[in-house]
Amino acid sequence: MSKIKNINTENSNDKNNNSDMGFGGFASTISAISTASGIGGIAVIRVSGPNALKNCNLIFRPKNENSTLLKQNANTVFFGSIVNENDEIIDEVLITVFRSPHSFTGEDVVEISCHGSIFIQQKILHLLIENGCVLAQPGEFTQRAFLNGKMDLSQAEAVADLIASTSAASHRMAINQMRGGFSDELSKLRSQLLNFVSLVELELDFNEEDVEFADRTQLKSLASGIEVIIDGLADTFHIGNALKNGIPVALVGETNVGKSTLLNVLLNEERAIVSDIHGTTRDVIEDTININGITFRFIDTAGIRDTKDKIESMGIERTYQKIEQASIVLWILDCTQVSEHIEWLTERIEKRSVGKKVILVFNKIDKIAEEERDVLSQIFEQFEGERIYVSARERINTDGLQKALIAAAQLPEINSGDVVISNVRHYEALKHAHSAICRVIDGIEIGISGDFLSQDIRECLHFIGEITGQISNDEILGNIFGKFCIGK
Repeated sequence: MSKIKNINTENSNDKNNNSDMGFGGFASTISAISTASGIGGIAVIRVSGPNALKNCNLIFRPKNENSTLLKQNANTVFFGSIVNENDEIIDEVLITVFRSPHSFTGEDVVEISCHGSIFIQQKILHLLIENGCVLAQPGEFTQRAFLNGKMDLSQAEAVADLIASTSAASHRMAINQMRGGFSDELSKLRSQLLNFVSLVELELDFNEEDVEFADRTQLKSLASGIEVIIDGLADTFHIGNALKNGIPVALVGETNVGKSTLLNVLLNEERAIVSDIHGTTRDVIEDTININGITFRFIDTAGIRDTKDKIESMGIERTYQKIEQASIVLWILDCTQVSEHIEWLTERIEKRSVGKKVILVFNKIDKIAEEERDVLSQIFEQFEGERIYVSARERINTDGLQKALIAAAQLPEINSGDVVISNVRHYEALKHAHSAICRVIDGIEIGISGDFLSQDIRECLHFIGEITGQISNDEILGNIFGKFCIGK
């Protein structure tokens, strides 16, 4: 951590020639508009760094002329006006003051709440830059919070997830991680591993005396417990990823069975082209919708049929890929006619749907009689999954299909304190840590020497440390914080 801080301090010194150094060693004072672009009732401009109060004071005129921003107490709000170099009023604003180290970034922070005019926002930001601030890079406020020890790296990434949350479940998951639930779990594991690797490495200093400080039975028990915890955390990724990015649902079937019509109905918009011409959908169309707090990512695919059209064939090949990637498959059939290629189609869909939830959707139910349903049931009597009868065009029983989707999702309730992994970087690090701890267990069983045990334990520690940022580098940090919006 200290090494990273030194590197970033050196980089920060190049930004401007401020001589003051803030908490964490950053010389520059950064500023940015923190609210979303566009016109609104109010906007917030954030300033952070050693000269945050001084720079803002140069353009701020308090309502009480006997006061000054520099003397304002922490965690208080000040009313006044922002003025330009000619003392012309730009806007009346509220200024909130946070003092180091008790702020989001750990530095002195000023937040200016102004009216939401784009002109006003840009004018205030321009005045701040003219008076010593530099424009913040994407994610730089959160990066400073991390480097100043206000949060670890997994908590910093949860900030971005919280901003991007689109459902109650994804919001709760991000809140739990931001509050440190995941970090606490990793901290316990790291502490236990550090204790044992210290004992194992102490043995190496007395190798000529054949001394054993680390009890191998106890070490194996600990390593086995850690392996279970790491494996359990990694196993939550499929749930977390679904909550964060939406559960992938592939709409598949032959051409002209109503896939695109059904997609439009589920999304409640004309997202896909609907035509009686076979093979209209030649590429994959994706969109998301929230149903009862669960985000589904619907994927309309090219109709599956035997064709010599090169472009359509490419689309059908993508259909097969999307079936394999989906968690739920909506297999859509036309009630008015059972294809002569049904066995050929069934073989191809079932081959790629192993282990997935498959819902058989009989479409155009408004065009057949009740007794014809029984005929369809007999044809597909071997099918063990859910069956739904709908009319996409007439919107018959589409609510029943939504209920079936919710049931097929089988997502557990995320409660306060539950640790669920949704970040691919965390998942990959956990898998590497799991491999390392498994080698520790295997090594103890076959009695390998302490130096090899120590190496595997330290590798496990390395990957756990990568998640929290105890082990990191500028490339990883740049990749993570570069995806943030400016002003966060």
